[in-house]
Amino acid sequence: MKNRFEIEFSALSQNEAFARLCISAFLLPLDPTVNEMSDIKTAVSEAVTNSIIHGYEGIGGTVHMSAETDENIVYIEIRDKGRGIEDIEAARKPLFTTKPDCERSGMGFTIMEAFMDKITVVSEKDKGTKVTMTKKLRG
Repeated sequence: MKNRFEIEFSALSQNEAFARLCISAFLLPLDPTVNEMSDIKTAVSEAVTNSIIHGYEGIGGTVHMSAETDENIVYIEIRDKGRGIEDIEAARKPLFTTKPDCERSGMGFTIMEAFMDKITVVSEKDKGTKVTMTKKLRG
């Protein structure tokens, strides 16, 4: 059976934990393994953090998150209306960052790609970014 949710929240760093909790609660009925849940929560954290830190650069805004399940496949979308990514291919390379002074910078997309089966990034300068992630759960 298909299921879906959509939320939006302020682009504040404390809401990264909120996004993790939301996706966890949503996925519990599918009985994911501990590793699957951890992978998905980590990927969501990275996408949300990118929106907050890079999309809005600390000036505020709104992060939109939606997820859908279809049997044992999970589809997650994180989007913002921030500054966008000028060069998506460069941004997806390990250790690439526009914020070298930030701890953890440069690994967000690499982590998302390692933990999810597929990620798609669509971005337009000054209009925002949409990250879509897919993962098939055991089953």
